[in-house]
Amino acid sequence: MKIIEALKKIKDLKRKADDLKEKVATYCADLECDVPTYADQKRQVSEWLQAHSDVLKEILLLRTSIQYTNVMTNVTIELGGKFVTKSIAEWIHRRKDLAKEEESIWKNLTSKNYQESYKQKLTDRAPEIIVKRRLYFDPVERDTKIELYRSEPSKIDSTLEVINAVTDLMTR
Repeated sequence: MKIIEALKKIKDLKRKADDLKEKVATYCADLECDVPTYADQKRQVSEWLQAHSDVLKEILLLRTSIQYTNVMTNVTIELGGKFVTKSIAEWIHRRKDLAKEEESIWKNLTSKNYQESYKQKLTDRAPEIIVKRRLYFDPVERDTKIELYRSEPSKIDSTLEVINAVTDLMTR
């Protein structure tokens, strides 16, 4: 089974679990004057409870197998002209929020709206002096990094879509 198949199966199993919960809620009790819907309604409700438990066990197995596969499978993605290899799990975390965090720190490198240079008098008697702005970063590097981290999530998405379709699910 491929990762994508497991993800879709989990979705289907969750729908099945929800259906079972609804049946249990509907048929778990009635009034003495009602005719039971099922010949042995108590047994039927018990079977649904067991089926629900079995479905949840299968979901758990699939989820942990996906996690194990994600940790054990390395994927290489080209970012900024360099090939970077990380596990699927690491790429998922990069995609979730870490690439955006990297982008945001580089966005904080600004000139703080200081002019390139300007004339200023320190006191009424002092002559004017030219005050120049100092930057403690390279603006070209900043712009490059911002673009790199901004584009990273879409590169991760497109790569992992393919990886999920071709990677076999692993179990421990």
